[in-house]
Amino acid sequence: MVDLKVRKVGNSLGVVLPREVLTKLHIGDGDKVFLTEAPDGSYRITPYDPEFEKQMRLAEEGMARYRNTLRTLAE
Repeated sequence: MVDLKVRKVGNSLGVVLPREVLTKLHIGDGDKVFLTEAPDGSYRITPYDPEFEKQMRLAEEGMARYRNTLRTLAE
């Protein structure tokens, strides 16, 4: 568990993530992160866009469904 402290940043509040957390998440200055709510009511910080993940899942389903057609088009 990592202990974080909420601090004033301009007119907002924020937390500073320790270097080891940034390294583990593969994020750096200026990168975008997403705060998502889990089914149990807790929150999760992730560098992955849940909407993009949903779109990729739909694309993969479409590619699997039309695999033969896509293979023929690729020739």
